[in-house]
Amino acid sequence: MAAQSVFAAPRGAAAIDETLRAGIARRKIPAVVGMAASEGKTLYAGAFGIRDTSGVPVKVDSIFAIASMTKAVTTVAALQLVEQGKVTLDEPVAKHLPALAMPDVLEGFDAKGKAVLRPAKTPVTLRHLLTHTSGLCYDRWDGEMFRYNAQVPAPDPAKVGPLMFEPGKRWQYGQGVDWAGRLVEAISGATLEAYFHAKICSPLGLKDTSYILPAQKFERVVTRWQRQANGELQQVERKMPGVPKTFNGGGGLYSTAADYVRFMQMMLNRGEGPDGVRILTERTVESMGVNQIGALTAGKMKSFQPSDSSDVDIQPGHTEKWGLGFLINPTAYAGGRSAGSLAWAGLYNTFYWIDPKRKRCGVILMQFLPFVDKEAVGMLSDFEKAVYANV
Repeated sequence: MAAQSVFAAPRGAAAIDETLRAGIARRKIPAVVGMAASEGKTLYAGAFGIRDTSGVPVKVDSIFAIASMTKAVTTVAALQLVEQGKVTLDEPVAKHLPALAMPDVLEGFDAKGKAVLRPAKTPVTLRHLLTHTSGLCYDRWDGEMFRYNAQVPAPDPAKVGPLMFEPGKRWQYGQGVDWAGRLVEAISGATLEAYFHAKICSPLGLKDTSYILPAQKFERVVTRWQRQANGELQQVERKMPGVPKTFNGGGGLYSTAADYVRFMQMMLNRGEGPDGVRILTERTVESMGVNQIGALTAGKMKSFQPSDSSDVDIQPGHTEKWGLGFLINPTAYAGGRSAGSLAWAGLYNTFYWIDPKRKRCGVILMQFLPFVDKEAVGMLSDFEKAVYANV
């Protein structure tokens, strides 16, 4: 079933509709919403599948937990503070976050398996946090952190580390943007929820993007599903989420395809939102699309928690880089985004890309685990190719 606004030419919209409709049926994905846009208008929007086992159809304005797609919003917030001269990319962030003053680095494990730690030699900077080169790693995709956390079964989320490597020496996806969010709160004096609404969401007209889900919007929320050992997807209990006690720069937002498209259109318009409102300067937006990690590569990750994530390699055979907040593909994807496009994703299989060269952006939202499940990645690829072929 589809609940959609057809912005593409009728034939083009029908082709993308069929890609999504047939795709979720073939791949047994409960729900999908896809949207594509240019810098000035929505080109396609479609919704297929069910909200939950009750059979309520998913709609274009359905709300999804977008997890790490939050990171791009946090990055914009942090770079606004850089523009205002309140912090620099390369000063020690411990100036504002004392907890990050030369944290320990994990050197390895001794003969008895006990962690061997030493003080860091390099100060952690905002550039490190935004480029995943700080050494702050998620244990889900880092074997050393996974092993360390097994020795500390209840780590204090307010404490840092240890770092898995000296800052700047590796790319490893992790908690850097979580801490960039704390930096925004420390400097601005506002919670991320309040800051986002005042400085990003309200100016861009993002009406459904928030860490807090109002009760009246719960009917629009798509329920999560979990892949079982037998390969089938089982619905997670559907219940109203509570109000978070803290707001995490690395994840936690709820949003819609339309809201995220407006955010991406701001990027396509080099920092300018509706009615000429400026979110970032053109120079800052340009820097976000520049490789910030040199000869290092990004985007490939081995999973140590397979129920949450498969091994991450969304574009096999391609080598990606990382800018300020985004994955960058130095070469074009066959039938899809141009070289130099920006992208990332959320844990529950939500994906987006921003293609500055062709002035296109796209978002596809699903809601199940594990992350980068082969069927979800296949659906992303099919949708992207259908968008470029038809709009």
